[in-house]
Amino acid sequence: MDTAAIKVEHVGKTFKLPHDRAVSVKSNLINVLKRRHGYELQHALEDINFEVKQGEFFGIVGKNGGGKSTLLKVISGIYSPTRGNVHINGKLTPFIELGVGFNPELSGRENVYLNGALLGFNRKEMEAMYDDIVAFAELGRFMDQKLKNYSSGMQVRLAFSIAIRAKSDILVMDEVLAVGDAAFQKKCFEVFRELKKQKRTIILVTHDMANVEKFCDRVLIIDKGKQLGITTPQEASSIYARLNVDTQETERSTDKKVRLGSGQVTVKKVTLKGDGKDRVFELGKPLTIDMTLERAKGYESYPLQIGLAFYNEDDIVVCGPNNIGKKLSPSATDVCFTMPEVFLAPGDYRVTIALYDKEGIDRFDYLEKWERFTVIADHAVGGLVEVNNVTWDER
Repeated sequence: MDTAAIKVEHVGKTFKLPHDRAVSVKSNLINVLKRRHGYELQHALEDINFEVKQGEFFGIVGKNGGGKSTLLKVISGIYSPTRGNVHINGKLTPFIELGVGFNPELSGRENVYLNGALLGFNRKEMEAMYDDIVAFAELGRFMDQKLKNYSSGMQVRLAFSIAIRAKSDILVMDEVLAVGDAAFQKKCFEVFRELKKQKRTIILVTHDMANVEKFCDRVLIIDKGKQLGITTPQEASSIYARLNVDTQETERSTDKKVRLGSGQVTVKKVTLKGDGKDRVFELGKPLTIDMTLERAKGYESYPLQIGLAFYNEDDIVVCGPNNIGKKLSPSATDVCFTMPEVFLAPGDYRVTIALYDKEGIDRFDYLEKWERFTVIADHAVGGLVEVNNVTWDER
């Protein structure tokens, strides 16, 4: 574990993005005289510096477009770094794009042998492992069909089943745990557990923080081509959540909002408060929703039923608290809802706010999925909520 399998030293990668092409000698000459380039520079990676120990399961996380895949391609030798060096100690096999090298006009059987040859296996070796490859991919009935007739999921399953047979010291993988359905993913997890037991060196890029916590020993966080740090899987989950919150601010400002109701009492203002960044709440920390109400004439002192509905990213109502049975003045105009400890699983949420008459029949104001916020945590949560304040005892 103390010997480095991969050493990345101050690596940078720059691409030239071409502008409009100069199509004449005159326009080329003008560009030269005015020192105008026909391209702009994109700095995909800047001063990336880390090492991966032998036998380590190393994660790389970050937002889309942050430079993760570019870094993997530099490590794998697909791209040459513009600056810096990469040192590899052992044989490395990249699984960056599963299915690269497949021929759609050939059958599944023929593609198995073709891909095996690309991985360095001879025909005798491929014949010995062929049945295992087919069984793992669950494609026995389809192996003599042309690959172009396979669904994308079938192709990915076949590619992964071949790829994991590679005789390699170091495996570099980009989002391979996203392949297939739940049953196939379960088999992939078993493969990863076995690779980890064998002390194979693995670099994994993924957006699934639960898998990061499940498998990774350390995690590199990268954003906009820059290295933010190397940390524990738990801390990486929290940082990754915060990075993604920044990209959602623009989306929030363009939300289309639906409002219904007869208007006798309405919500004039809503404010979400917490300990941290605006609209970002940590699991286990308080969340407060302040509502300022406006009452029409005749309803200055009228008891209300106030309800909230918290929707998760899958549009499921995770909880729906209301003020029934709570002491609230009939003339209240400033109402505060407090969740002392956020128990919602990490993710994005929308809140519906509803004001009804005292019988809960007439709808005065209904703000559908009106406010958005994000819950982050330093660990993965199984299910929709985290249940706290429970005990485990031995009898």
